[in-house]
Amino acid sequence: MFSALFIEKGEAGQSVSLAHRDEAQLPEGNVTLEVEYSTLNYKDALAITGKSPIVRKFPMIPGIDLAGVVTESSHADWSPGDRAVLNGWGVGESHWGGLGQRARLDGDWLVPLPEVFTSRQAMAIGTAGYTAALCVNALLAHGLTPDQGEVLVTGATGGVGSVAVALLAASGFTVAAATGKTTEVDYLQGLGAATVVDRAELAEKGKALQKERWAGVVDAAGSHTLANACAQTRYGGAVAACGLAQGMDFGGTVAPFILRGVTLFGIDSVMAPKARRAEAWARLAADLEPEVLESITQEVALPEAIDAAHRLMDGAVRGRIVVDVNR
Repeated sequence: MFSALFIEKGEAGQSVSLAHRDEAQLPEGNVTLEVEYSTLNYKDALAITGKSPIVRKFPMIPGIDLAGVVTESSHADWSPGDRAVLNGWGVGESHWGGLGQRARLDGDWLVPLPEVFTSRQAMAIGTAGYTAALCVNALLAHGLTPDQGEVLVTGATGGVGSVAVALLAASGFTVAAATGKTTEVDYLQGLGAATVVDRAELAEKGKALQKERWAGVVDAAGSHTLANACAQTRYGGAVAACGLAQGMDFGGTVAPFILRGVTLFGIDSVMAPKARRAEAWARLAADLEPEVLESITQEVALPEAIDAAHRLMDGAVRGRIVVDVNR
């Protein structure tokens, strides 16, 4: 038997609770893992609270991330005892996910856990941090260098933003961190931000072209924030868009792209190919200091994850929430 959070749906709507199941009930897959840690991302909070139709099958174990040890495998790349990490692939949406003590998965979805990280640290990173690394890699592949100017990170106290600030600062960039939490200036500066921008400056509809400010942008907000960030990006700069915390809409114009040569990268973490995932984790292993990682992390036990998901949706969480599924 193993414990997990289960999301179920009946005539009265969706409910979520801690429950127990037999391992024989695990879904099909060629690798079985003993899960050590999972985490709470924005998508997990949406699924648990039911505020968005993230879950496609019921009952569902939520959790789009997990880290643990292989116990059984018929996949050529994996053997019992191997340590692995998973991000995305529809896990926690259409396939039982990481907020439980056992998981059975397709071995092609797994990435070896970098030796520099424990399972807990890998989940302190989670999809949020891995997405941040995908964003930073996209900007670097575009040719962005520190001498070109400031890089803006929106939603900077969130999971993606916190790791993005740290990774960019580690690569020598001058980082401007946008947040609505005025009490978190010390936190953001501790991660490496040189300046802190009030998110209100970006949150309302703005002009098609604005004063050139940013050499690059990592945006987790979408909506007017993304449109304004594009309108403020310098000639030849790049914007990596990975989130919709403000909204899914994009009320911008083509002006930044055809008059300033700005590039807009769409960053998908769910179905990213394995090679790109490996590059992102290599970036994290090289540039994310364990001390910085610890400073952005709080831990909860599995039964506490439901309340933590509601706090995350209410904007009452900074950084990352790690879930110890075995307590």
